[in-house]
Amino acid sequence: MAQQDDVFKKIVSHAKEYGFVFPSSEIYDGLSAVYDYGQNGVELKNNIKRYWWDAMTLLHENIVGIDSAIFMHPTIWKASGHVDAFNDPLIDNRDSKKRYRADVLIEEDLAKLDDKVEKEVAKARKRFGETFDEALFRETNPRIAQILAEKTELTERFAKAMNDNNLEELRQIIIDREIVCPISGTRNWTEVRQFNLMFKTEMGSTADGAMGVYLRPETAQGIFVNFLNVQKTGRMRIPFGIAQIGKAFRNEIVARQFIFRMREFEQMEMQFFVRPGEELTWFQTWKEFRLKWHKALGLGDEKYRYHDHEKLAHYANAATDIEFQMPFGFKEVEGIHSRTNFDLSQHEKFSGKNIKYFDPELNESYTPYVIETSIGVDRMFLSVLCSSYEEQQLEGGEKRVVLHLPAPLAPVKCAVMPLVKKDGLPEKAREIVNELKFDFSTHYDEKDSIGKRYRRQDAIGTPFCITVDHQTLEDNTVTLRHRDSMEQSRVNIDDLHKLIHDSVSINSLLRKLK
Repeated sequence: MAQQDDVFKKIVSHAKEYGFVFPSSEIYDGLSAVYDYGQNGVELKNNIKRYWWDAMTLLHENIVGIDSAIFMHPTIWKASGHVDAFNDPLIDNRDSKKRYRADVLIEEDLAKLDDKVEKEVAKARKRFGETFDEALFRETNPRIAQILAEKTELTERFAKAMNDNNLEELRQIIIDREIVCPISGTRNWTEVRQFNLMFKTEMGSTADGAMGVYLRPETAQGIFVNFLNVQKTGRMRIPFGIAQIGKAFRNEIVARQFIFRMREFEQMEMQFFVRPGEELTWFQTWKEFRLKWHKALGLGDEKYRYHDHEKLAHYANAATDIEFQMPFGFKEVEGIHSRTNFDLSQHEKFSGKNIKYFDPELNESYTPYVIETSIGVDRMFLSVLCSSYEEQQLEGGEKRVVLHLPAPLAPVKCAVMPLVKKDGLPEKAREIVNELKFDFSTHYDEKDSIGKRYRRQDAIGTPFCITVDHQTLEDNTVTLRHRDSMEQSRVNIDDLHKLIHDSVSINSLLRKLK
């Protein structure tokens, strides 16, 4: 775990050094759990959003997009349950004065049981060598059986406490499991308390006439309240979906792990409206499609897993997370939920407006059920960054840090470099830049040795480097260098566009989803 922590620290440092993510308001000593995206970070982030948006709206004729306001009528959050139920169970350690989410402490304790199983397997693999039958060992080893039984018991107890909103039981689990504060190492815990996560502000010109409003804690409600607007103006027929990318805000008390949990973040959400009774079939369909979307990036299929919810939200009849293996363990990057007809029914009730859908095929009106896919842009960004970062030891003792970013997501697609700053090479390099820049994010770089320039581009994940040398002036060819393999080849300038496009186009990812 210590080694993984060191790697994560290097990634965080790399993100700042190379213009991906900066601490917000840094010259004023920063603002906790708020970050700014730098020149390379914003390009990577935009490419992630474009991949998601196109996968939703281009590949599905029955999905359209909207962009709803951040400020919404406060009754919306009463209807959605956020005013009364959008809480985190928090617990303090009296010695360190640090505050934690009680449910996260228990989840981390559960993860340690998984680690124990893997350690037993690793020891057995080392002991038995090539003759080791891992599947049989997992099924028959008494130590593993004991650990799994302990995990099952803890999982059931934890799920019941969360479903019953039993704060005393959550604290008792922490006490019984002898969970210690990571800072003080003590078990001197306070009681568990609920804390509402919504930011509240006022809208209006005078204090007396101001109306209390909230910064939205999720983007989904903007879709629900516009359900009929989109359905009627777009002449949409069920099943159909509405997609949205936008900012959301949560007053996270326990914000940590860099951009994984922030107070201001961005969501990519799609609500898919279906006939009642068909929701679980569609839930399975979207569950499979969303995992396929992640795996198409080539970050490693083994880094993903489903996590079915033990505790369902009050509005859901099925829910699962897609988890990704971060340096600090498997963590949620996307949720797929069957929300039943809760949201639309609640808004109909609180608004007093009829927002039912008339189904011409059934000749009846009903409140549609909803399948939600919700992914955090920032968490997706972090998963891509973490899985792409590598420190390589090269021949001759040299090292390089390289980001193996999926080429369509890379902030810079190609860098053009004159070998020397004379003999007409810079001018020729500029010509190439001016041809490519209309279709690809293209850098021009003439400073330092060619080796140092390659290293700079490796560090930001640029898939291709194009070197212009004296031979270029003779036969119109350049050296094309590939980031991951560092292989170089001579190619004709006229062929550059197609070679680059075939690798960096978002379409190359979308075609894997057919």
